[in-house]
Amino acid sequence: MTEIPERLSTMLADRYRLERELGAGGMATVYLAEDLRHDRKVALKVLRPEVAAIIGAQRFLQEIKTTANLQHPHVLGLIDSGTTDGQLWYVMPFVDGESLRDRLNRETQLPVDEAVRLALEVASALDYAHRHGIIHRDIKPENILLQDGRALVADFGIALAASQAGARMTETGMSLGTPHYMSPEQAMGERVITARSDVYALGCVLYEMLSGAPPFTGPSTQAIVGLVMTRDPAPLRAQRKTIPLHVEAATLQALEKLPADRFESAAEFSAALGNSGFTSRSTAVGAMRVAPRAVLRWLPWGLLLVAIGIIGFRQAWSGAPRPTPTQRFSIQLPEHGRLVDEDGSGLDLSPDGELLVYTGRDSTGRRFLFLRPIDQLDPIPVPGGGEGALPFFAPDGQSVGFVGNGALMRSQVAGGLPEFICDVPGYVTATWLERDVVVFANGAQPGLRQCTMAGQVTTLVASDSAESFNFPHGLPGDRGVLFTIHRGSTDRLAVLDLRTRAVKPLGILGTDPRFVATGHLVYTGPDGVLRAVGFDLEALTAAGESVVLAEGVPIGRAGRTQMAVSRAGLLVTAGESNANRVLELVNRGGGAQRLLQQSAVFQDPRFSPDGRKLAVTVGGDIWMVDVGRGESTLLSADSLASRPVWTSDGRRVGYVRSRAGKVGLRIINADGSAPAESLLAWPDLSLWEGLFTPDGRGLVVRTVGGVGSRDLWWAALDSADRPVGLLTSPSDEISPALSPDGRWMAYASNESGRYQIFIRSFPAMGARYPVSLDGGTEPMWSPSGRELIYRVGPTMMAAELRLGATVEVIRRTSLFTNPDYEGDPTHAGYDIAPDGRHFAMVRRLSGASLLTVTLHWFENAALQGVNP
Repeated sequence: MTEIPERLSTMLADRYRLERELGAGGMATVYLAEDLRHDRKVALKVLRPEVAAIIGAQRFLQEIKTTANLQHPHVLGLIDSGTTDGQLWYVMPFVDGESLRDRLNRETQLPVDEAVRLALEVASALDYAHRHGIIHRDIKPENILLQDGRALVADFGIALAASQAGARMTETGMSLGTPHYMSPEQAMGERVITARSDVYALGCVLYEMLSGAPPFTGPSTQAIVGLVMTRDPAPLRAQRKTIPLHVEAATLQALEKLPADRFESAAEFSAALGNSGFTSRSTAVGAMRVAPRAVLRWLPWGLLLVAIGIIGFRQAWSGAPRPTPTQRFSIQLPEHGRLVDEDGSGLDLSPDGELLVYTGRDSTGRRFLFLRPIDQLDPIPVPGGGEGALPFFAPDGQSVGFVGNGALMRSQVAGGLPEFICDVPGYVTATWLERDVVVFANGAQPGLRQCTMAGQVTTLVASDSAESFNFPHGLPGDRGVLFTIHRGSTDRLAVLDLRTRAVKPLGILGTDPRFVATGHLVYTGPDGVLRAVGFDLEALTAAGESVVLAEGVPIGRAGRTQMAVSRAGLLVTAGESNANRVLELVNRGGGAQRLLQQSAVFQDPRFSPDGRKLAVTVGGDIWMVDVGRGESTLLSADSLASRPVWTSDGRRVGYVRSRAGKVGLRIINADGSAPAESLLAWPDLSLWEGLFTPDGRGLVVRTVGGVGSRDLWWAALDSADRPVGLLTSPSDEISPALSPDGRWMAYASNESGRYQIFIRSFPAMGARYPVSLDGGTEPMWSPSGRELIYRVGPTMMAAELRLGATVEVIRRTSLFTNPDYEGDPTHAGYDIAPDGRHFAMVRRLSGASLLTVTLHWFENAALQGVNP
């Protein structure tokens, strides 16, 4: 062995045994090793010393944890990582197969259908990673492994860490990427590399699979870069006439030199490859024909790169400014420092968005306040934050206020003992104004009060005894205070004008308002959905229609939304990690077997009518699972897709699609033979669920917003008429389920204060018949039509029914209890097999608190003139 593996062998002897070198590249050397703890073969990658020095051990170990959360059927996951004797390394599963490079070396070109399939699988992995804020930057055949013919994208392990060290890498003449597959902007060393760069690289890979060579080749790196900058790729069909026109058009559009001319996302690239009618926006030209506009833009840089041989040369990108793409990524919190969900719950961001404070539990289980720098993984206990609750930042971000022992307290972020501010009546929600006073509210008492740092408490504004104020949030410049007015059973948003002391209702039903400097007001609607609406800071008025930011954001028992937003618009929402899920077939006694061996972000399994297939959401895409063979294939990569549902003939699958703030229904052939198309869209409401009627003539849909909160409607498929309301009361009506004969509809409603299961005749919506006794969600009909399955917490229940002129519950039986199986109160998170004796369910392998971070949403809305 060489010197490095010998040292590693000594340092890692209790964990891994290095066997042999598998290969080496510009960034790392990979070794075959044996995982001694688990008796399995693994691939252990060791970064080159110069790369490790540039990235740094701390950054590498921090960022590798984020990429380790990527769980996708076509992403090669990470097992372990560390630093040993100054060397940085990480471990991946060993793929007993070959790389795409190996196969291309052997065959040169692949069959067209197989090349497109592999490209679609890679695109699905990339789109998933991009939606988690990770750009690969080095897509090439060597990093695409083939396991049983399926593509696995490798080397996400160093993508994020290396991209964070991009400036230092460029300064040393290094660049993450391979010249044959490197986008023009990446070759120029641009600081901001977007998903479009990975789209370009995938276009190069597909071009090579189809033609036998990358788009540009040359005797040196500089020569290749010069061609990338100045030439257009040769048309594919001139080299291979069996390539379909739309495949050539999609590939060439992915290879456009300007990022803005390419596909915006890998999902769009996939859609174009699957659309036989797709035509490129530009006309393909020969390899030796130079596009004049491209020459004017790229030739000076290409010639300069060739002349001085620096791939990483950086130059400010010219052209019209473009908004940075909205990005979302998730962070798992460690066991110590998990968020709590109780009366003292809450989290807040510092005004600059760099620090998060939240209520968690320490290693002993005691409630504690934690600080977490947004760019670090481990939480830091707030000094004196033991048993603290409902934290909030000072305007300068240097102090944290919180409630503790019947008082408002403050602690310096830098350390030191906590300081007393003033006594308060129990739990209060508070905000820190710029003039160094704290405004607080107690939901059980009327009015808003203010407290100076000297402890003087005065009433800021009073309210009558029939209403209470809560959740104050100070506006910039102390222009006013947003808050919630609670009266009866209704919450409304209002603002206190601090210049006049007048209270101005905003005319919005909702609670827990926050302001973003881009001119947006964020709040939680009565339906529990996080929304944003335009807000005029000077006039103190809301304007425009609201848009949905997120569903399912937890609300603490004190009524505070588990989310935080900085003044600049960084948004953090809390939830539970779902990256480590498995898909199982469960019998009525709770016994289970895996349907797929891999774990992923599984949701919403739905059996085909014959039970041979299972449509399931995986990380925002719709996948098809062959139940008998235990294999899965991508069906639709269509922005954020979810909640698949079969037509009664089993030939098509509908699903929910969220795109650009709009949520509607799409439909696709179950065999993937045609691209997806729009099924139903409603301009003024979001459609979060669709259910085909057994006769195939219509749809039951669930909406968010409108007359009630969550409502149920019926829409005819052969009519353009507006859907007809089925249940549109002020309470929630969710999770509709139609009996096999189409005569009855089961659903859940919270009109009594908690969710219960009911049945009504369909579509007439006759008398309401209760099914559950002690609460219930997620009803599903058994294939016989004589039994209704539903959930009560972690317990699966079966209600035997007698259906006639009325509905009678004969008996209720508890089937099994398992809290590890995923539930979704608004939509059944499981399905019943056609045999009526088994369920498709998603089981959590482990649970951990999760923070979802959203970047640039508000910034993009403002730049694009969107008034949400």
